[in-house]
Amino acid sequence: MHVLMRVLNRTTAAALLVATCLAARPALAQKYGGVLQGVLLANPGSLSIPEELFFTVVPLTPMFNNLVVFDPLNSRASLDSVRPELAESWSWSADRKSLVFRLRQGVKFHDGQPLTSKDAKHTFDLGRGKGEPKLRISPRKDWFSNVEEIATDGDREVIFRLRRPQPSLVAMLATGYAAVYPAHIPVADWRTKAIGTGPFTLKEYKRDQYLVLEKNPEYWVPGRPYMNGIRYTVIRARPTRLAAFQAGHADLNFPLETPRPFMAALKQAAPNLKFAESPRLTFPAVFANPKVKPWDDRRMWQVLNLAIDREAFVKTVFQGGAVVGGANLPPPGGAWGLPKDRLMAIPGYAPDPDRKEKARQIMAALGYAADHPLKTKLVVRGDTQFNVDSAVWVVSQLKEVWIDAELTPKETATFFATLARREFALGVHSSGSATDDPDVTFYEHYACRSPRNYSDYCVEEMQKLYATQSEMFDPAQRMELVQSIDERLMRDVARVILGYLVDYNAMQSYVMNLVPHQGGYSYMRLQEVWLDK
Repeated sequence: MHVLMRVLNRTTAAALLVATCLAARPALAQKYGGVLQGVLLANPGSLSIPEELFFTVVPLTPMFNNLVVFDPLNSRASLDSVRPELAESWSWSADRKSLVFRLRQGVKFHDGQPLTSKDAKHTFDLGRGKGEPKLRISPRKDWFSNVEEIATDGDREVIFRLRRPQPSLVAMLATGYAAVYPAHIPVADWRTKAIGTGPFTLKEYKRDQYLVLEKNPEYWVPGRPYMNGIRYTVIRARPTRLAAFQAGHADLNFPLETPRPFMAALKQAAPNLKFAESPRLTFPAVFANPKVKPWDDRRMWQVLNLAIDREAFVKTVFQGGAVVGGANLPPPGGAWGLPKDRLMAIPGYAPDPDRKEKARQIMAALGYAADHPLKTKLVVRGDTQFNVDSAVWVVSQLKEVWIDAELTPKETATFFATLARREFALGVHSSGSATDDPDVTFYEHYACRSPRNYSDYCVEEMQKLYATQSEMFDPAQRMELVQSIDERLMRDVARVILGYLVDYNAMQSYVMNLVPHQGGYSYMRLQEVWLDK
């Protein structure tokens, strides 16, 4: 047995209490059976969650488990709502630099092999860029930059040894991105075979058509899942999805695909639908590539900041179904974001009727004019309508400050490859954070050399501040520093955040127990969902 002094922190105790309460909840006429009809906007990049983004994690989450998970019946995903999953408990060492997980006994992968500590170590070592063979890409590698070593003690104990304390690691391991994969399956096969420990197994996948999951009869949670299966159908066009709901061929919309304008259309076409409103950790943003002229000149970034009227964006593109925010989701939906009064004091956010004239003055100083505009290209993910809507609006705003941006839509896989290779001048994309914690926000979107830091914003002083806030266990002290960092990022125009989306989560009235979280990455396990029909 690994000899380590443990201190069970309040987060662990709260999670154990949540798990006990969930187990004790009476069955409120839950029904077994049925197949949930879901929709996909595009094909998953592959079936390897550690290497992929949003379009993969949502449909694959039901086939996997995490060490810990956010309570699926609590709409606020936070440290306080984390509960055990593959780990029956976890604890911190006295110096808060070792995090120990104790695994459950009797859990098996879909192929019958037992889960051991080796599987967790292998999964997260690869995710942080260690071990062999290497992942093709690890979008969340920076999440684990503070992990010095992942060790095991026997088959049931996994130890994350950290360079410094980092309370948020527990929350990051509770997101859908932290699925545990089998060590005995070659990494190349992760991309084509979804072998997990989750409530559903992969039955069939036909690219551009559908992904079919079926109930795992050997699932380790007694009495779960309720449903016999899930069928995701690829429906790229929003009007076609509208028709599918109207005809009763779709039970549940894809996360973030029920913005306020679409909700209004759905209400009229299919009045029996219900909607679950939730603020999201997803922010449409404009970013520039500093390796491409003239975007290597920071004055051009100030032009972008002044050209964009965020309040107008919320009112027009999303008809009020979004909120203006900074680097973190603002309150009340988010726990860490800047309050409105502080946000409104930042240039670009503050009400200013002369903002576009100030932008044109900068452009004139750089040699541009109404009859001599800057011609550039703006790339967008063309198979997601809300991204296209955002980009079209941005193009119209830029025209007013003498920037003639040609819209260049790309299919999802090509789009992300374009971003990764930095083969763009301007881009518009709705990035998301997997959980409402500054570590995810800062390290993934604003840290030097992070693949999702599309503007390549890199300030060493800020890197040190990210680390300082990360190790703070006192929430009040951490809040003060986090908000100072947030304000600095917005003043530096690290990227131009247009707003944070509100999702209205369309579903048929008979879909029960589906409780959306702020992040679209953490509530789609679906083992608690049942169909009342």
